[in-house]
Amino acid sequence: MAERPLTDWDSGLFDCFEDPGTCCYGFWCYPFLQCTVTGRFGENSCLPLCDMCYRLYFGSCWVPVIVPPVALTVRSLMRKEYGIKGSLVRDIMASCCCVWCSWCQMHRELKHRKKTPVIINTQHQTVVMQPAPILIAPSYSPPVDVVQKGDVQAQ
Repeated sequence: MAERPLTDWDSGLFDCFEDPGTCCYGFWCYPFLQCTVTGRFGENSCLPLCDMCYRLYFGSCWVPVIVPPVALTVRSLMRKEYGIKGSLVRDIMASCCCVWCSWCQMHRELKHRKKTPVIINTQHQTVVMQPAPILIAPSYSPPVDVVQKGDVQAQ
């Protein structure tokens, strides 16, 4: 099985302003952006709740956790799925240093990869031609007032 060539991300990690909608979505509604990305990628949309809760849980146990596990996992899976260049170290750095930018980049990538395809129907369609309509002149009927000679004598 031949391997496909690796490609770059569609946009850079800090290219948020290439897609202002995604940038605003990530800034104002960050948890919803995470859920949208995981759902569109085919995973459970509630998966990012683990990223939101892990700091509370591990922080209360005094265990230092820096890397958001779901962000790192989704990013590395997306890179593998789409054949994007990179490494686990880069994924860790993106997930640690700027997790918001990482989620926005993944959202832009999904928007780029999952564009609705244009479907063109090339099947031969049978066209039925109908004859052109023929105009027929209206028939003449005499006015009701005019009485024919034969009708007067019969009365």
